[in-house]
Amino acid sequence: MEDSYRLQKHETAQAGLVLAEAFQDDPVFNAIFKGATPEQWVAFFTAPVVYCLKYGQVIAPSAQMEGVAAWVPGKYADMDFFRMLFSGAMWAGMKLGMDIARKLKLVFGPIEKDRKAHLQGRNYLYLQLIGVAPQYQGLGLGGKLLAALFAESEQKGLPIYLETETDKNVQIYQHLGFEVLKKATLPLIGLPMWEMIREPAG
Repeated sequence: MEDSYRLQKHETAQAGLVLAEAFQDDPVFNAIFKGATPEQWVAFFTAPVVYCLKYGQVIAPSAQMEGVAAWVPGKYADMDFFRMLFSGAMWAGMKLGMDIARKLKLVFGPIEKDRKAHLQGRNYLYLQLIGVAPQYQGLGLGGKLLAALFAESEQKGLPIYLETETDKNVQIYQHLGFEVLKKATLPLIGLPMWEMIREPAG
């Protein structure tokens, strides 16, 4: 990760803002956060950044934070109550409000079950989030962030698992060596999400 910038604890809110902007046109999050405030959007993305800073890796292309990628070892993929509390992610999560928190649990609950079923008994890296601010998209910065994740995957001999919610993203990830394990339909909002894996070359 020599070519990437490792985020510091005081930069998590800024990272949440960058990710909220990156996902502003995302169909799934627009459905979930319909009517939500900008602060709730930012809080949603800040929480996993704080979490991954504790249990995994959070990087940007540079100190300018044009984009953010955050991942954890598979054993930390589930952001349960005690891990969120211990990592400090709980404080950002509380800003979401109970209604959105319940909605998130309903929408993503089956996705979490699928992940456990797909990777039962395996060690892996879980890409929680990756996004590039709109003004920097199309410059190859997402690929730069993924390169750091791929390097860790190859070094440790671990597969990478992720979920994505658009056909365009699926095609990009397939080009980078990911395969689709399942195309799921998210409850409550009725939108698709693809569950994908990339095995290490070795």
